[in-house]
Amino acid sequence: MTGTNMQLQQVAEQLYTGNVGKAIAEMETYLAAYPQQQTTEKLKGIKTEYQLMEDYWRKGVVDPQLTQLYQHLLQRLYVLFGNVASYYHTLSHPTLSGIYSRVRLEHQDWSLKMIRKEMEDFVSSVAMLEFETEQAREEKKELLYRNHQLQMNALFNYILTSRMWSDGVGHDFEEMLISPTIDGNDQQLLVSAVTLSLLNQFDMAKFRTLVNVYRRSQEEAVRQRALVGWVLAMDDNVDNIYPEQAEIVVQLLKSEKACEELTELQMQLIYCLNAEKDTKTIQKEIMPDLMANQQFQVTQFGIVEREEDPMEDILHPEASEQRMEKLEATFGRMMDMQKKGSDIYFGGFSQMKRFPFFYDISNWFTPFFFEHPDIIHFVKRAKGNKFLEKMMRVGPFCDSDKYSFVIAFQQVMEQIPESMRKMLDRGEATMGEVPMEELTTPAYMRRAYLMDLYRFFRLYPNRQEFENPFAVSSSSLGRCEFFSKYMFIHSPLEAHKDQIVRLLIRQKFQEPANLLLDTYDEDHRSVQYYIWREEYDKALELEPGNERAMRGKARQLFDMGIYDEAEEVYDELLLLHPDDATYLLYKAICQIRMREFDKALKLLYRLNYENPDDDKVNRVLAWTLLCCHQLEQADKIYQRLTSVEKVYPEDWQNAAYCYWFSGKIDKAIDYFRKYIDAGGEEVRKRFCFDLMLLERYNISQPQVKMMEAAVLS
Repeated sequence: MTGTNMQLQQVAEQLYTGNVGKAIAEMETYLAAYPQQQTTEKLKGIKTEYQLMEDYWRKGVVDPQLTQLYQHLLQRLYVLFGNVASYYHTLSHPTLSGIYSRVRLEHQDWSLKMIRKEMEDFVSSVAMLEFETEQAREEKKELLYRNHQLQMNALFNYILTSRMWSDGVGHDFEEMLISPTIDGNDQQLLVSAVTLSLLNQFDMAKFRTLVNVYRRSQEEAVRQRALVGWVLAMDDNVDNIYPEQAEIVVQLLKSEKACEELTELQMQLIYCLNAEKDTKTIQKEIMPDLMANQQFQVTQFGIVEREEDPMEDILHPEASEQRMEKLEATFGRMMDMQKKGSDIYFGGFSQMKRFPFFYDISNWFTPFFFEHPDIIHFVKRAKGNKFLEKMMRVGPFCDSDKYSFVIAFQQVMEQIPESMRKMLDRGEATMGEVPMEELTTPAYMRRAYLMDLYRFFRLYPNRQEFENPFAVSSSSLGRCEFFSKYMFIHSPLEAHKDQIVRLLIRQKFQEPANLLLDTYDEDHRSVQYYIWREEYDKALELEPGNERAMRGKARQLFDMGIYDEAEEVYDELLLLHPDDATYLLYKAICQIRMREFDKALKLLYRLNYENPDDDKVNRVLAWTLLCCHQLEQADKIYQRLTSVEKVYPEDWQNAAYCYWFSGKIDKAIDYFRKYIDAGGEEVRKRFCFDLMLLERYNISQPQVKMMEAAVLS
C-alpha cells in the first residue's frame, strides 16, 4: 500500500493482524477527519453486524459459524478500506488523479458487456478487411486501429484506477482475458493494467483473476504476463485476511511446470536488478573497444567511414586481423552477458523513453505491432526497410524498446553513410537476432516483459506514483525475492532453492541469500547448506573430509585469530594437496601471526622458488624478512613491488618501515605519505603504526610521535 496517510496506515495494521473491532474504530477516526457519506454508511452496516456478533459472544452463545462470519466481516472491511486507500492514493498524485478524472468524465459505458463487445468487434473488423480493395483496406485499417487504440488506452487507464473488484467482476474479466475471440495483444495489455492496479492496492479478486489467467490461458504471452503479475503482487500482510491467497498458490505448486516457471522467474528478477550495473560495465569496458575497432567513426556531421591507410597493410600486416579478433572477443563478451540474463540494451534505450509516445502509460506495456497508430507515420517513412522489419520480428528487444527503435530509426538512417544505409535497406546487416524457436519460449517472453516493467519503473517520469516492485535495499530485494515467502515454506519449491541461493551469492546479494536459507526444511539441509551458512563443523559431520568445508573452516578460524587451529586444518588440506600454493601460503601466514618466523620462512622460500613472479608470495615473504631483521633482502622485494604502475597500498607502508629501520627517515616519511594518499581520507583517519614491529626494532615512543607528526603534517 503506497501513498496513504498515517491514519489509514493504522487501519491497515489492525486489518493485517485480523482485528475487526480495532480496525472499525480506526476507520471511524479516519472518516471523522475525511468524511465520505457512502463509505460511512457501509462502515455502519459492518459495525452493526460486528456488534451483533459480539453481543451473542458476550452472552456465551456458542455459534459454530462464528469463525466464518468473523472472517467475512474482516474481508468486507478490508474491501471498504481498500477502496478508500486507493482513492486517497489516486487523488494524492497528479498523474493518477488526472487519469481517474479523464476516463470517468467521458461518460463511457464501462460495463463488462460493452468492453467485451468492443474488443470482439475489433477482431471481427480486422478479419473483414480482407474483403476490401487494397486502397480501401489501408484507409479503413488505419482508422480501425486508431479508434481501437484510443479505446484500449482508456480501458487501461480505467482498470489502472479501478476500485476493488467483486468476485463477479473478477470472474468476468478472467473470461475475457482467456477468450479466443479477443485479440491476444489486448489481453496482454489488460493483464498489465490489472498488475499495476494490484501493486498499488492488493485486491483478492484481481489477484485471483491473474492466477486463473495464468492457469487457463492458451496464449503463452498472456500466461507469462499474468504469472509475473500475481507473483509480484503477492502480499504476506494479507495472510490473516485472505488465507485463500496461500491456498491458491499451494494448489499451483502441485504442478512441476509451475515450479519450474517460478524458479526461472525468480532468477530473471534477480538478473533484472543488475541492469544498471551491467550498463556501466558495457559503457566503461565494452563500448570503448567496439568504437576503437570499427571502420566507422562518429563526427559532428554524423557517422562516416574511416579512410583506410594504404601503408597499414605493408607496415602492420597482422594489425587488421588482430583488430577483428579483439572486436569479436569484445562483442562476444556482451553476447555472453545477454545469454546469462543481463539486460544489455537498457542503457542504450533508456534515453529513447522521452518520446511523446511514452506519455501514455499503456504504451509502455503494449505488445509491439506495426499498425500502432502512434508509430504508423514512422513505419511509413521506413516502408520496405528489410533491416527494420527483421529487427522488429527477431531482434533481441522488449516491446517498449522496439517502439523506441522504430521512432528513432529514421533519424539514425539520415546520419549514417550511404553504403551502410543501402546495406540496411537490403537487410544484410543483423543485430543479435534471436532464433524463432527461442522467441516463442515462455522464458524469453517473460524476460522481455520484465524488461518492459523494469523500464517503466525506472524511467517513467512520474513513476513515484506507483508501488515499485524493483525497489530494493542492501538487505532486502523486496518483491523481487519471493522464494522466502511464508507460503513457499515446506512446498515443492524446496527442491529449487539451491539454484536461487547460488545466484544470489554470485550476484553479491548475501543478506537475501541468508533470508532464503532461513526457510530451508530440516531434511533439505545438506553439506552445501551448512557451507553457505558457514557452519563448517556441521558440514564436516555430514561429510568428513569435504574439502570446501575444511577450507571454509580454516579461513573462518584464521579470520577469528585462532591461528593454531587454523594451521591444523591447513595441514589436513595439505595432506590432500601437498603442493597447493594457497594452502601453503596461508599456513605460513598462520605461523607469522604466531611469531614462528623461522618456520614461515622455510615455507615461503619454497613458494618463492616455485612461484618467483607471484606477488602474493613475495609480499608475505618481504614482511616476514622485515620481521626477522633481514632488511636488505626485504628492501629488494619492496623496491620491485613499488616500482610497478599500480602499487598495492600496503606495499608503500611496509617499504616505509624498511627505510625507517634502515635510518632513511625522509624516504620513510615519503613512502608513508604515499600509502596515505593511495588510501584516501579513510586511511588518514585510522592511520597507525604496527606496534609489534616497532617493538621488535626497539623504536622508542618519542621516535614514533615524531614520525607520526612528520607523516600527517
